[in-house]
Amino acid sequence: MNKKHLAVYAGVAVLFAAAGAYTGMKKEAAPITATASAGVTGPVQTLLAQTMPNAAGKATPLAQYQGKAMLVNFWATWCAPCVQEMPELSALSSGEAGKKLQVIGIGIDSPTNIAEFSAKYKITYPVLVAGMSGTDLSRQFGNVNGGLPFTVLIGADGQVRKTYLGKLNFDELNKDLASL
Repeated sequence: MNKKHLAVYAGVAVLFAAAGAYTGMKKEAAPITATASAGVTGPVQTLLAQTMPNAAGKATPLAQYQGKAMLVNFWATWCAPCVQEMPELSALSSGEAGKKLQVIGIGIDSPTNIAEFSAKYKITYPVLVAGMSGTDLSRQFGNVNGGLPFTVLIGADGQVRKTYLGKLNFDELNKDLASL
């Protein structure tokens, strides 16, 4: 194979990669929409104003969680610490704390990846698809570098109680939950 053929093959490969990336970015399960949430301000208001598709593509308005304490976990399927903490988040959600606290996973990933991941693993809390706009939403809560996992503890009054960057320390989280 000569250098001319190699250059042509490389050019075709780049075109196919670009076309695949473009198609992947445009393929959304459902659009994220926003509505107003009365009585709550700042990033929590922005969060509650969102309607995001779940892993099955069904629109889920986050306003339904207003007035309840929430633990919002920003994650991605390719993030190993995110995946490692999911069993404990599921246990938290389905345990005693889950009666007073709504755990929500906001996936910063493609709808296809999240749907495949959700079908493979048993997650007991709502997993929503935000795509890359989830990074912008996490930044509003103070995640300036967009690191994952990023978790936000929100009181029933709509106030951010604490944020956690990196894999959760569940002993620390349980102490924080006791102060809600």
